[in-house]
Amino acid sequence: MAPRRNTSPDPRHHHSTPPPATGVDRESDEEACREVLQILGLVGSKWSILIVGQLRDRTMRFGELHRAVNGISQRMLTLTLRQLERDGLLTRTVHPSVPPRVDYALTELGATLLDSVVALGEWATAHRHEINNNRHRYDATHPTRT
Repeated sequence: MAPRRNTSPDPRHHHSTPPPATGVDRESDEEACREVLQILGLVGSKWSILIVGQLRDRTMRFGELHRAVNGISQRMLTLTLRQLERDGLLTRTVHPSVPPRVDYALTELGATLLDSVVALGEWATAHRHEINNNRHRYDATHPTRT
């Protein structure tokens, strides 16, 4: 039987009161939290963000991505591309040529991530001086702990 919602016309009740959590509900909530945290860990990694950002306008080859994503090793690029492909955020297309040509492109799902990545980048750009000033002020007043 489905839980009943609070349908009181009292204006103080803007939303329904959730039913008490059962063991099954808690387990589902915990699993959902684990999954969300795992996904955020991937899409929140600096390498994933930089790769998604590079692919925003066009398809790129491995070598192009390696040159465009400053500081990433070939191994880390390979691992990150593999994970992004596994999660359905990009496609990997192998063209039959000698040597083989491999292209990477965002999927529709990957493109939906762009708005958030761009917004986060814009926020960081807009506030970087303030944050750096705060860090310097903090470091000047808090001795290094060992």
